[in-house]
Amino acid sequence: MVGTQTEYLAGYPLLRTDDLDEARHRVTEKFCDHKLDKSSRVEALAVCHNHVAGRHLSINYLHYGADVRIDPGLLGEFYLLQVPLKGAAYIRHRGFEISASPQVATLLNPDRETDMRWRQDCQKLLLQIDRAFLHQVAETLLGCPAPGPIRFDPQVDLCSAAGRRIRQTLEYAALMAGEGALFAGRSSAQDLWTETELVTTLVSHQASNISHMIEAADHHAQSIHIKRAMAYIHGNLGEPMTLAEIARYAGTNVRTLQKGFQRAYGKSPMQMLKTARLDAAHYYLSVKRDAPSVTDAAYQAGFSHLGRFSRDYKARFGMLPSEALG
Repeated sequence: MVGTQTEYLAGYPLLRTDDLDEARHRVTEKFCDHKLDKSSRVEALAVCHNHVAGRHLSINYLHYGADVRIDPGLLGEFYLLQVPLKGAAYIRHRGFEISASPQVATLLNPDRETDMRWRQDCQKLLLQIDRAFLHQVAETLLGCPAPGPIRFDPQVDLCSAAGRRIRQTLEYAALMAGEGALFAGRSSAQDLWTETELVTTLVSHQASNISHMIEAADHHAQSIHIKRAMAYIHGNLGEPMTLAEIARYAGTNVRTLQKGFQRAYGKSPMQMLKTARLDAAHYYLSVKRDAPSVTDAAYQAGFSHLGRFSRDYKARFGMLPSEALG
C-alpha cells in the first residue's frame, strides 16, 4: 500500500497559497461554491491543491495546513469521495457525524447538505464524480434504470475488505495520473475504462440504496465472464470488435456469453456495446468546454457510419447529436 505521506499528483499543482479568499475562490472553481473559514485568526494557511481531471471525474490531493471549517451546502452535480491520508476531519452529512481518519473515509451525496471541519494535519485524496456518469455506470450494472437518486452511506470503513478495495483502486489511479499515464490526452478509451472502473468499484463495494439491486443483478449473472466482457467493451470503445473477440477475452464461448448478457441486462453483448458507445459519445458532446465535433465524437466512440450514429443517438437520447453540443 502507498505510504500515507505521499503527495499525490505533485506534478499537477493547481494551488499554493496562504490567502483564505484565494483558497476559497480557486477551490470553488473545481468543486462548488462554499464557505471557508479558519478556526484561528493567528494560524496561517498553507494550502496545497493538486488536480487532474478526466471527462467525468477528477482526482485531487488537498490540504489546508490549518484548522478550517468548510460548508459547501449541497454539492449539486457531483459525488465526492474523501480519503484521509493523514490527520483527521469531522463531517456531518445525511444525519451522520463522522470522524474521518486514515481508517475512515467519507462519501458525500450531491443532494444532502454537508458541514466539515478539517484539522491542521489533514491531508486528503479526493475523487469527484459527475452525478450523471455515476448513475449511468450504476444502471449498466443493474441492467435497468435506477429507481431514483442514488444515495450512499457516507461512512466508508477503510479497514474492511470493501473499503481497502475502494482505497487501493483510487490510489492506483492517482499514481497513474501522476505519472501522466491517465487523463493526459493520450488514450480516451483507457481514460474512460479507468473512470468506469473507479465508479464501478465504488458502486459495487459501498453500501447504498441500490446495494440490494446490485447484489440481485450479480446473483443472476455469470459475474466473472460478464465483468471481463464489459471491461473489454469499455476499454476498447473506439476500436472495431466482434462478438467472438468479446467472448474470447471474457474466457467463455459466444452462446454462454449471450445467455449471460440476456440474464444480466436483457440485451445482447453487441447491443450493450452500442449502448456504451452511444453513452460515451453523449458525454463527449455534453462537455461544457472544448467539446469535439459530432464527427470526432462519433469516431472516438467507435462509430464509422455517421448516418446510423445520428439515428441511434436520437433513438436513445431524443435529440440529434448536434443538439447536444453546447
